[in-house]
Amino acid sequence: MSNSITLFVADDHPMLLKGLLDELKTYNYKVVGTAVNGASALEQIMALDPSIAILDMEMPMLTGLEVIQKVKERQMETKFIILTSYKEKGFIHKAKLLNIMGYIIKDEPFKELHHCIQSVSKGVPYFSAVFNEVIDNEITPELQKIKLLSPSERTILRLVAQGNSSKEIGQLLSISSRTVEKHRSNIIAKLDLSPETDALVIWTKEYKEFLSNL
Repeated sequence: MSNSITLFVADDHPMLLKGLLDELKTYNYKVVGTAVNGASALEQIMALDPSIAILDMEMPMLTGLEVIQKVKERQMETKFIILTSYKEKGFIHKAKLLNIMGYIIKDEPFKELHHCIQSVSKGVPYFSAVFNEVIDNEITPELQKIKLLSPSERTILRLVAQGNSSKEIGQLLSISSRTVEKHRSNIIAKLDLSPETDALVIWTKEYKEFLSNL
């Protein structure tokens, strides 16, 4: 099974990257490319179209999540595993919303990543055991709808949650208030909210803690 999976690996720590590559070769995985920053990772993933990309969460130029967002906008079939030190629940929420298939903590033994790769290659999500309680219990059907929003709409939703008016959001994003209002209307429709003026504000207040991690 390992030989049929093509992997791309990105981590901005050269020693960690080398160690990871050595382990992957031990398991006979085919690594088609590597990168030490997000911009290089994005460019190579677009060109190489690997089965699975294993990305560090925090990298120079583009984060792992930003790389994933941009690749998904191109509707590529590459699956993603995030490799990180972050154990905060907010990052798991982000990963679930982006349909990231795997999320592995860096201090786990390599065998955990191997199991993750095998699972993800079969289309089955795999998250470090430390997150088992978080994955299924904390993302409500209401929050699942955020998956329908574009990156721009998610940004505006987060700014609404912070109490910004359409005019203020327009100033922050250098777009017109009319454009912001159009985005808000689209968000309301996608979240299946009432078209009433305060419906979106009320909704964001209810989920403010979650949206701060969006």
